[in-house]
Amino acid sequence: MSYDVAFRHQQALDPSALSSVTTTLHAIGAAITDCRNAGKDAEIDPAVILLIRHLSQVCEARPPSTLLRRECLDAIAEIRRHPVLKTLAYRGVAYDEPAKRLFHSEGRIAVRRLAEALGLAEGSFDVRSNKGGVAVSGEITLHGEDIWVQLSLGLMGPDREILYRRVHGRSDHIGERNHYASIRDLMAPDRFARKIRRDLNLAPATPSDGRLFA
Repeated sequence: MSYDVAFRHQQALDPSALSSVTTTLHAIGAAITDCRNAGKDAEIDPAVILLIRHLSQVCEARPPSTLLRRECLDAIAEIRRHPVLKTLAYRGVAYDEPAKRLFHSEGRIAVRRLAEALGLAEGSFDVRSNKGGVAVSGEITLHGEDIWVQLSLGLMGPDREILYRRVHGRSDHIGERNHYASIRDLMAPDRFARKIRRDLNLAPATPSDGRLFA
């Protein structure tokens, strides 16, 4: 059943109480929800449009775009200096679905970078992600012909987030003796790849090995 309310129109006509970005965005979101409930098109709803225009007025008091762009670039550089995987490892992701989703997304990227550093040819390995239940981080697994590496949080304690071992083919899920490493090692994939090959008595990667990225 469709129904409409007057509140969004009243806010749009007198937005004086909406003095911050947060409160104005909340009002816009609520107005769009009202449109949906009323079967109205939010793209042309006068109240929604007026509230969005008010948001632009609220933002006029903020620094100019050139400065904001510089701050965004600085923030990106700072984030790259402190990889999010390390932060997630320290704080954990249990019972936090957005954090777990980020952990698995960034974890897959990091594991694929490790595969590149190991010199694994595309198609010679699998990268699997298993989120598990809400109380655990789940795991990201790299499984090659002779290398098995798994990233997970909390199971083995701090600085043991990486489990790796030698295997004999991609159907081997048991492998040889387990080795452990810190998530910090994963942040330096070239050095970690050399350590893995040394620990597992594997031949060094050769220039002819397939690479994942140009």
